Amino acid sequence: MRIEKDSLGEVELPDDSAYGIHSLRSCNNFIKSGERIHPYLIKAFFEVKLAAAETNYKCGILLKEKYEAIHEAIHILLTESEQCIQGKSDDIYKKIIVDPYQGGAGTSLNMNVNEVIANTALKIANKNCGDYSSIHPLDDVNLSQSTNDTFPTAFRIAAIYMLRELADSFAKLQNSLQKKESEFKNVLKLGRTQFQDAVPITLGQEFGAYAQAIARDRWRIYNAEERLRSVNLGGTAVGNSVSAPKDYVLNVNSILKKITKLPIAKSEDLIDATQNMDVFVEVHGLVKAGATSIIKLCNDLRFMSSGPNGGIGEINLPPMQAGSSIMPGKVNPVILENAIQISELVKSNDMLISNLISSGNLELNAFAPLIAHSFLKSLSYLKDSNINLALKCIDGITANIERCKLNLINSSAIAASLITTFGYETIQELVKYAYEHEMPFVKALMKSKLLSEQELFNIISKDLGIDIE
Repeated sequence: MRIEKDSLGEVELPDDSAYGIHSLRSCNNFIKSGERIHPYLIKAFFEVKLAAAETNYKCGILLKEKYEAIHEAIHILLTESEQCIQGKSDDIYKKIIVDPYQGGAGTSLNMNVNEVIANTALKIANKNCGDYSSIHPLDDVNLSQSTNDTFPTAFRIAAIYMLRELADSFAKLQNSLQKKESEFKNVLKLGRTQFQDAVPITLGQEFGAYAQAIARDRWRIYNAEERLRSVNLGGTAVGNSVSAPKDYVLNVNSILKKITKLPIAKSEDLIDATQNMDVFVEVHGLVKAGATSIIKLCNDLRFMSSGPNGGIGEINLPPMQAGSSIMPGKVNPVILENAIQISELVKSNDMLISNLISSGNLELNAFAPLIAHSFLKSLSYLKDSNINLALKCIDGITANIERCKLNLINSSAIAASLITTFGYETIQELVKYAYEHEMPFVKALMKSKLLSEQELFNIISKDLGIDIE
């Protein structure tokens, strides 16, 4: 065991632990939620530290031998972060041990990252972990920095990475819906407004409308990245760059841009960018808009597939699992229900993020850890949900063509298609006759001998520009 000291006293740690005293204090101070720091935030934090180290070295304030060890250490840690993102290994969480739900505006995570880099660099330099006289977590790894500029910068980078993945997931969902639009283009069915019968529509047209809504969400998410490109790295504690050399402030963001390959730039006002996080309210609002589209889509599909024998039953969802412990053969729309719940979580996070961001005080928002965690969680969950929804539900939907036709001909709403041909008064009398004699409108129409059933559907198909199946 090794002993590390800080202003509060001493703490005993395992000899080879990559984390240090500040990380362990954080773990002991806060609840253990069972959740982890988002892997993209970890990766982004290491990239920020890499840019800082390179800039400090070029400014001549970080010695070459220290820089080389830190540089190599960060690349090792970046590889571990990538492996975590790809689902290949979670070894990085043996080192990044702090809980997402932490006080201190992100200081716990910054300290954890600093200690892990320092101790990894010490191993590379054939030194013992904790030998901070050789490479120090704060004097060397955190040189020219503060939690208050590194955490927000890493958060923005992680958010951009996730926004791109989220936009791709909306593209996947859009593509699945467009395929169904084409597949169902000639399936005639009853339209519905306010859950009541309305004029005819095709199943393809309905799926086409869903695809358009998702396309808008995809475009919103894609464009949202530009709101996050201005970062406050170099602002240090409150944005006025205290303790950071001028050359460092001028160059660190261009080096970070090179490392991340993202179009980021130094904010025009580092003080504003340090204390105000309103941009995350704006961007998450666009994510929430996407979640509302998903909920509407899923509820529509649940309704159209309801029954199936005792309900609407116009579409068939792919069966995924048994739906009841007491009703044999029952299958529930579980993928749709899952997507709705994830989307509702996103909506809830939006309120949480808005409240926390409005609660920032003066030069800093102390609640940045939960803002970041909730924001990135929304993007991750919605991305995975969109892909799951497309693959396990939308792609497998089939049309119940006969039920669609039956629901249509049993409704008097079909009468609207005949007003142009026969006049409002004539059709109104037929609707009234069908209602009074408790018969489907089509039967009343056939009895009137105005036209045959086939002629009726020919009129409808002409109105909709389709070939009826």
